[in-house]
Amino acid sequence: MSLTPAKINADVAELLGCDPAELTPETDLTDLGLDSMRIMGLVEQWRTEGADTLEFADLAEQPTLGHWTRVLTGSAA
Repeated sequence: MSLTPAKINADVAELLGCDPAELTPETDLTDLGLDSMRIMGLVEQWRTEGADTLEFADLAEQPTLGHWTRVLTGSAA
């Protein structure tokens, strides 16, 4: 899988239009404007990049960078 914590952070920051350094593992991404349509876009993007079993609920239930990094890489952000 080509998804690394840095790649996940960069993808989310790009989508939100912010600097990756602004995002912490605890940041609630919905507070920054992330909505369900954008989450679905990330799910589709990351599936094509190797996260074959990723589901919308995996990300939506806990919309923090730290949680997403653990789900996608098996390790903390």
